[in-house]
Amino acid sequence: MPSNPLTELLKLPPGDRADLAMSLWESLDDEARNEHLELSEADEAELDRRWAEHLNDPDSGVPWSVVRSKLRG
Repeated sequence: MPSNPLTELLKLPPGDRADLAMSLWESLDDEARNEHLELSEADEAELDRRWAEHLNDPDSGVPWSVVRSKLRG
């Protein structure tokens, strides 16, 4: 019987699984993300709060390249 691809992927080392997750996320364009992913009211409120915080202090943000590098360890 053929194995389940997800089962096989879950056997990858953590760093490889993180890379795969990021690659899959980045493969979605904005339209696909907006069409298939819904935010809860709480999530929207948190994003609004963070955006307002950023507008008040733009230097407080961390560039995506730095976050991604930390995630990839």
